[in-house]
Amino acid sequence: MADLSVGESEKRLSTLKRFNFFLYGTIAILTSFFPLYFQEIGLSKIQIGMIMAGGPFISIFANPFWGYWSDRLQNVRRILVLLLIGNLLATVVVFQLREYAWIFAVMLVFFFFNSPTFSQSNSLILNAIENTKYKFGAFRVWGSLGWAIIAVLAGPVISWMGLLNLWVLYGVMMLVSLLFTVGLPRGNVTSKPKKERQSYWKVMFSSKIFFTFVVLGVLISVPNSINQTFVSLYISNLGGSKELIGWSVFLSAIFEIPVFLLFDRYLKKSTKMMIGCLVVVSVLFTVRWLLMSVVGGPLHIIFIQVLHCITFGGYYYVGTSLSAHLIPGEYRATGQAIYALTWGGISGIVAGLVGGWMFDHLGPRVMYEISAIVSLAGVFGFLVMWLQVKKRSEQTA
Repeated sequence: MADLSVGESEKRLSTLKRFNFFLYGTIAILTSFFPLYFQEIGLSKIQIGMIMAGGPFISIFANPFWGYWSDRLQNVRRILVLLLIGNLLATVVVFQLREYAWIFAVMLVFFFFNSPTFSQSNSLILNAIENTKYKFGAFRVWGSLGWAIIAVLAGPVISWMGLLNLWVLYGVMMLVSLLFTVGLPRGNVTSKPKKERQSYWKVMFSSKIFFTFVVLGVLISVPNSINQTFVSLYISNLGGSKELIGWSVFLSAIFEIPVFLLFDRYLKKSTKMMIGCLVVVSVLFTVRWLLMSVVGGPLHIIFIQVLHCITFGGYYYVGTSLSAHLIPGEYRATGQAIYALTWGGISGIVAGLVGGWMFDHLGPRVMYEISAIVSLAGVFGFLVMWLQVKKRSEQTA
């Protein structure tokens, strides 16, 4: 942003905050109500799980593809515009379909454009604030605010207009998000020239710590993806309304704001500190799933969802910061794409397929008990990783 005046730079950074508000809020509508829509048109839990697993499968290819072009073009804004347009067009088409095979096919196209959106948005924030006084959390909190407010307002609107018209609300909100891309910063990196482009795999294996981090992250992200996919159906099965689902999303996101701001203020950019935070967050994930396995009604789920701000919010912030810390700036978009791939890609496939089967055949309570066990394995993995990093830092000192 060195080529822009100070006033113009400030204006573009302000637009970036508003863009995150509407982008996250818009996608929250689909994330919260898509499973209910598919149930409304007669799809089974396993079919819904198959569709939602398709997104993470496509993200395995989509995240590195779009991450590569962001790094090569040094224009994250242009990539985001393409992603949002493709997202909107695919959404309009899928809501006109009723046959499962066609829905599944078009949803794969939708996920190709949708799955890299958040990682590219993160890259844009990190690139735009590089060498400035601003921190990541100050911009990401606007995404949490949009996710919370728009989701809770969408509940009564969808109850009034019907789930079959969900695409109208989503389409309008996506157009608003597209309007804000006009004033966004370009998102290029002002670092030393790159002699040679590193491949996706070279970036992934460039740091042993980064590679271990993304592999262990799958153990934490699988249960989170299961919850994200099926929590609205769980609330509905227990007698909860669409408005209650909206409040569930609101409470899970609104308290991310102080979490991000606290991390902005107190998180030290050291590998040992960040991995230590991941250990704590993983323990809280385990507690969260254990509580979900013993709920007595939909209201209990709403209150447990408050833990989302500390668990997902903490993991998201620390993971994004750790990826940026370990991967060179000129490959940041690729590094964020890899992080998004393991968090929502591989884990999402397992969550959609296995989660749908467990929900149907074992029930949601057993599903969450198994999720707690998987998260506990992640706790031990990160603990061992932290001890190794601590030992290495002491030897270096």
